[in-house]
Order: sequence, then C-alpha cells, then structure tokens
Amino acid sequence: MRIPRSWVPPLSRKIADNLTSKGLLRPTVALEKFTEKIEEVVTGELMVEDRLNDEVREILSKHATDIERGRMDYRKLFEMTKQKLVRERNLVL
Repeated sequence: MRIPRSWVPPLSRKIADNLTSKGLLRPTVALEKFTEKIEEVVTGELMVEDRLNDEVREILSKHATDIERGRMDYRKLFEMTKQKLVRERNLVL
C-alpha cells in the first residue's frame, strides 16, 4: 500500500463529505455506514498492489536458483514481472 493505513479513515470521511455536500450522492444509510463502505473500497483498491507484489515474489522465489546462477538483477526482474502482470490484467496502480 502506497499510503499509510492510518490515512484511509480520514480520506474516506473526506470523500463521503465531498460527495454528500456537493449533492452528488444522497446516501440511504447512516453517514458512518457510508464512510465505512468507502473505507472498504479504498482499502481493497490499495491492497491490489500489495497482493500483486506478493504474487511476483512467489513467482521469482520459484526461480531463485536460476536467478542466482544467471547473476540476474532481482529488482529489475521484479519490476519487469510486475509490469507484465499489470499489462496482462489491465490493473491500475
């Protein structure tokens, strides 16, 4: 996650406040429930990159001996693998 978890609740409150104050949305549930749902969505979207990084690490760990034997740059392989998966899955990071 590129932003600290502690920023998600205030960010979610700000989003909820802006959407309701500008009349873009009129929630049918309590503002607290609405804000909690926004928090869930924001956290889920931010976790996409974390899950992708874990998957790339797992892929590269299966090829660790080849990487070491070939004296390849792990960081470069990591970024290349990550970008390939992003393109294949049409992810937005």
